[in-house]
Amino acid sequence: MLCLRQVCMLRLRHFQARTLSSDLLLSQINSCTHEDEVFSLVGRNKTRLSEKHVGIALNVLWQLQKKRPLLLRTSDYVRNHSQFLTLCVLAENKVEHMEDETVVDTLYSILRLNVEDHDSLTEVLVTEAWKRLERQVLLSLPALSKFALCLYKQRRHFSPLIGKVAHIVDVKLDSIQDIRILSVLMISISDVISQSFRDRLLHKAEQLLEEKDEVHFNYAKRILQFLQNVKLRYHPLVEKCNKIFLKSASFLDIHSISLIFGLYEQLGFDNAEFRLMAKELLSETIDDYHDPETFAKLFFILGPMAGSKVRERLLGTAQHMAEEFSSHQVLVILKTMQKMKCRNSHLLKKMASILHKHLDNYHVLQLVKLTQCLVVLRCHNLELFAKLKMLLLGFLKSSVLPADTAAIIRVLAMLPSFQVEEIIIKKAAAVLPQCSLHHLNCIATALVKWNHYDQLHWQNSSELCAKLLQKLNDCGFQRLQKANNLNLLLEELTHVNGEWFEEVLIEETMAACQHLIDQITWTNVLQLSSFLIKTNHRCPSLLDRIASVTVENIDKIHPFEIYFILFLFSALNYDPPANEEFFESCIQQITFNLSCFETHHLVLLGHVLAVAGYFPPVLIHKIFNVSFLSKLDAQLEVLPDTLKWRVHSRLMKLNRAICLECPEFHIPWFHERYCQRVFRNSNNRINPLRQHVHRMLTEILGESNYARISALTPYCYEIDFECILDENKKPLFYMAQNIPLGDVKEIHLIYSIKDEGRNALPPGAQRIALEFLDSKAFSRNSRHLKGEPAMKKRHLEILGYRVVQIPHFEWNSMVLSTKGEQLEYLRKHLYGIQ
Repeated sequence: MLCLRQVCMLRLRHFQARTLSSDLLLSQINSCTHEDEVFSLVGRNKTRLSEKHVGIALNVLWQLQKKRPLLLRTSDYVRNHSQFLTLCVLAENKVEHMEDETVVDTLYSILRLNVEDHDSLTEVLVTEAWKRLERQVLLSLPALSKFALCLYKQRRHFSPLIGKVAHIVDVKLDSIQDIRILSVLMISISDVISQSFRDRLLHKAEQLLEEKDEVHFNYAKRILQFLQNVKLRYHPLVEKCNKIFLKSASFLDIHSISLIFGLYEQLGFDNAEFRLMAKELLSETIDDYHDPETFAKLFFILGPMAGSKVRERLLGTAQHMAEEFSSHQVLVILKTMQKMKCRNSHLLKKMASILHKHLDNYHVLQLVKLTQCLVVLRCHNLELFAKLKMLLLGFLKSSVLPADTAAIIRVLAMLPSFQVEEIIIKKAAAVLPQCSLHHLNCIATALVKWNHYDQLHWQNSSELCAKLLQKLNDCGFQRLQKANNLNLLLEELTHVNGEWFEEVLIEETMAACQHLIDQITWTNVLQLSSFLIKTNHRCPSLLDRIASVTVENIDKIHPFEIYFILFLFSALNYDPPANEEFFESCIQQITFNLSCFETHHLVLLGHVLAVAGYFPPVLIHKIFNVSFLSKLDAQLEVLPDTLKWRVHSRLMKLNRAICLECPEFHIPWFHERYCQRVFRNSNNRINPLRQHVHRMLTEILGESNYARISALTPYCYEIDFECILDENKKPLFYMAQNIPLGDVKEIHLIYSIKDEGRNALPPGAQRIALEFLDSKAFSRNSRHLKGEPAMKKRHLEILGYRVVQIPHFEWNSMVLSTKGEQLEYLRKHLYGIQ
């Protein structure tokens, strides 16, 4: 008995000593401040290392790397060290004894240290974690999210294991209260979830973002990545993420800002405040970016919104650094130049000269994008285009995906002096039955162009092309006739446009949408509205359904989406059955949520409502105050030129509409100089039609000075012709008619806001504004006047004009095919003869 007790005591002392020694070793590993210290400890204690020591050692190695800037990390040195191999062998041998969290942490650490996915330790750790999940071993939520992220980084996006993780998340979703954990799980399982599960995840993310006062910007980035992965433009959630980025401005570096800009681009989102913040942050440190990677990101972010001086510096540095750029960075620079509309010949030549060594590194869609950029930028390097053609044809011959085939054919049609080979036609014909409407449109656009420019030169080429076009038409019709899901149809129609679609498929498309009219819900009214705006199509049944669904679900629709719906009805000048209820519901919802809109969006919104004849006081007073306009000026500096011009123009039109229709607001007219500048830069004032009609008016009225061509009214409306008839319908002479048409300044002195020099009309006299309306004044399938020309007519009448509008379909009709018929037509309209 005494002997047994002595043996037990001896073993106890040995266990205590070992535990103490192990704890000391664990403490030493955790205290290491350099990788060599970890490796020294591993080398001296190989036989004493437990599975816990191994896991902690690998984790410490990653944490030490993580503390360093990206460019100063030494992952290669760590992986190639002999003691790292020792740790990997020990981990592989002890994996079954590891705790669940240790298995996951070890996998995460070695992947962060860039150990290959097919390395034996990686495979063993993934297999062990899989076994434990299959045995219903429930990992903690932090461990599950880390494991899911590991699988995602290994590109196991569609593996059964990811499906298992997604199932666990589905079951446990209500219990997840950490936005960090949720955001990681969301991007990891994004490829294997249903639409209903996606919506539950989005709802949960919104809920957690609203509950937390402080959210790290990395979590918001992951949520954007999730939206990109599921190809969903969900404005409310993106808006919440944007607010987090703005709050975290001081913590964002160039890599984060670049990633966010890229995600916004993919999601169709833009925010002037974020742009302004990024410009201020990066402009201060522009000289700090000397390596190709960070400079390419700087060029991508700052280029499109830089002022002239910064722009020149960026272009100069890009040219100087061109030889150092990687294949990806060259593509980023060229895509950004296209966005900037920058055709700097020196930089373009330099980029073209270095592209030859990069071309073999691009996958097919990158090569398509590269070719498109070079064509749009007007590159003249024929040798480069010849190489691109050869590579694209090579990809085309081996392509099996309809999307790739269509993209290659579309971009081949953009190449200068391209001779079409028969293989292209045969390849197109082979994929047609599998093509979506977008892909059919790409192929059709190319064929129409080649046929038009006579680029088909082999035997029977015209016959083959005609047959293929007919097959294209048939495939398009069949696809539309078989459509039974409106959401899928609208998704296909998002990127469809162009001559072929508008001439061949538009009517069948509208019929398909009307057939699926009962599937219009609050979730797809935005997509349908955007499609109708793009096609300029007036379809009363669809418009009425959109209006009724909007009114019924007004609380569910985001205010920014309501803006696009209003834009549709305002632009088409369409009044739904319950017109007042529709507009009032939309306006009420918007005015309660003005904070959702950026400054320039409020201007666009105000203009849309003004066209429809609505002027909400809350919105008008918000826009027309000094602080708002100052903020608008600042934000306009970072907007793309096209959008900047549109906002300036809409603000002027809104200002004019308020002055004319709502003088009780006492808003001053402050766009006189802006209008003078626009009028001065207009190069279409005296076109052939105006000259022709002016000669006819001279015949009708008796003298050329009785009709004023390209006249400018008070509040700066330009009208084709202006004349004055007295009470006896006799023309009155224009005192200012001898002023040269090019002297814009003088014209404005005569037609200024205060009517200086504008003589009062004799009693009974009438000013007449004669306007010729081209096809842009009408919707595609209707002779109903659109919103803008209707508003112009309304305003001219307020200014005292009798407005005569001549539609193009009447003026160009066979009825008016002779000069005499045109003269008689003008005479009747001018004198108001019925």
